Amino acid sequence: MQGYGGNLSKAYLKANMIAGEAVSNMRTVAAFCAEEKILDLYARELIEPSERSFKRGQIAGIFYGISQFFIFSSYGLALWYGSVLMGKELASFKSVMKSFMVLIVTALAMGETLALVPDLLKGNQMVASVFEIMDRKTQVVGDAGEELTNVEGTIELKGVHFSYPSRPDVVIFKDFDLKVRSGKSMALVGQSGSGKSSVLALILRFYDPTSGKVMIDGRDIKKLKLKSLRKHIGLVQQEPALFATSIYENILYGKEGASESEVIEAAKLANAHSFISSLPEGYSTKVGERGVQLSGGQKQRVAIARAVLKNPEILLLDEATSALDIESERVVQQALDRLMRNRTTVMVAHRLSTIKNADRISVIQGGRIIEQGTHSSLIENRNGPYFKLINLQQQQQQQQLEQ
Repeated sequence: MQGYGGNLSKAYLKANMIAGEAVSNMRTVAAFCAEEKILDLYARELIEPSERSFKRGQIAGIFYGISQFFIFSSYGLALWYGSVLMGKELASFKSVMKSFMVLIVTALAMGETLALVPDLLKGNQMVASVFEIMDRKTQVVGDAGEELTNVEGTIELKGVHFSYPSRPDVVIFKDFDLKVRSGKSMALVGQSGSGKSSVLALILRFYDPTSGKVMIDGRDIKKLKLKSLRKHIGLVQQEPALFATSIYENILYGKEGASESEVIEAAKLANAHSFISSLPEGYSTKVGERGVQLSGGQKQRVAIARAVLKNPEILLLDEATSALDIESERVVQQALDRLMRNRTTVMVAHRLSTIKNADRISVIQGGRIIEQGTHSSLIENRNGPYFKLINLQQQQQQQQLEQ
């Protein structure tokens, strides 16, 4: 049955994925009137599993019929042979019935055992998927290495070559060098796809470079325990990841075992305490799936409060204000400026308000740093890529204001 029916769990995987994504992105689906399209996609993905299930059902039915035929044939054969033995006076009615009952009990026991076959197949498939994950060898090994305790925060990428494992042919960095001094801030600017966010992914060690080194305080992060490395790094993303629990619990993810006063203090530093206190349930307010009950600025401030609570020596900001309106950006930027103080900060940003206060700005293009300096020094080079980038942004802002 397993051979004929194939792996049904894999066949259903894509259909389940489409259904899950449609439910979690219900608002987007409704906004684009894509309900029929999603249903059509889901139905198409069910064609193969339905064909496999039909095939498996037909085979199961045939084998069930054959098994029933053999059971009743064995009953008929036993009774017929018993009558022959009784006719020849080689066996009594009592002994024949005893033998027949033993045969029935044995056959039923065997039948019940065979009835477990579908459950065994399902169990086998489930266990196989678990073992597949357990047997998968990760390239980023994090158990071995030194424990990272005291961190000054100097970050250095030296001679880094990198391409994503899913796209090995597309080279992101080739002989890439970058240095961020302890307690200073570095802004990474450039066009989309230039490799800005990849720098943050390498520092957090989501990926390892193909060659070259990523170092913190002069130590190769490959030689450090992964958890001890990430304990000293805080991340604030463009779309903050909030869990479907209370605001208090979401902030508490920053530091396990933190007290209530520490959580409230972190919220105050992130400019989040005032809006949280104004909510009917305060810090006990449920944020909904992916924080759907909060606005963009509110979600971002909760994420910043989580980073404040963690109190990391290194802070990574991945376009933390780009998705916000002007008023929300102002409030969030104040919280970020407070958080960045005396911390090594690497920020990916486009907006001038975010990058102009950085100690150093690096312009990345095609996986290389083509220009570096402070905002005031880079803006003086009117033919430089940074000046063109800022000038284009200011023109767009002016057009938006006029509209």
